[in-house]
Amino acid sequence: MKKEYKAVVVLSGGQDSATSLALAVRKYGADNVAAITFEYGQRHCLETKYAKSLAKKFGVQTHKTVRMDFYTSITDNALFNASERIVKKKGDKCPSTVVEGRNAFFLLAASVWAKSLGAKEVHIGVSETDFSGYPDCRENFVRAQGRAIRLALDYPIKIVAPFMHMTKAQEWALADKLGILDVIKNETLTCYNGIPGDGCGKCPACRLRRRGYREFLKSR
Repeated sequence: MKKEYKAVVVLSGGQDSATSLALAVRKYGADNVAAITFEYGQRHCLETKYAKSLAKKFGVQTHKTVRMDFYTSITDNALFNASERIVKKKGDKCPSTVVEGRNAFFLLAASVWAKSLGAKEVHIGVSETDFSGYPDCRENFVRAQGRAIRLALDYPIKIVAPFMHMTKAQEWALADKLGILDVIKNETLTCYNGIPGDGCGKCPACRLRRRGYREFLKSR
């Protein structure tokens, strides 16, 4: 009899997805959770290595890496183009790293795989409370995408976004509560410049992460 899983976690190797994976494992057990990572032309594919390491650390044996080679042929941004500066200009809603529609593709692909595994949930670590302004991190998008996917697959998949209304400081506090604070701080890759752990400290992702960590320490 084919094994069925409870959840598929979109795992990028960063703070949000790693904490999301830990939550799913805590809820369902590592044997009932699968993880999926996407290579879509990002300049630091090192995050795939970190995703694999995190899956192993949390005991998740079913981990798939999916290549999306087409992405760089339909859009351009600083995450794809190393010659473009990683900045968030005054007045812009998003930094230059925005990858148009990325989570739409990720959620659909993860849901297709989840259906093949018998899983009814896809977990993703997005937030609209403390984020960089990406439109596909908003709750209304996640809900709409979930409805569209259920129609497309004719399958009762649920999109789970546990940090949708959490700040980064609250995420750090959760990691501490789960006993994985050191793992999240030192063994994840959030930095847009591809520097693990505390990162470069200058890009939008690092500034957001660092600010949240400082706020967490103050409230600890």
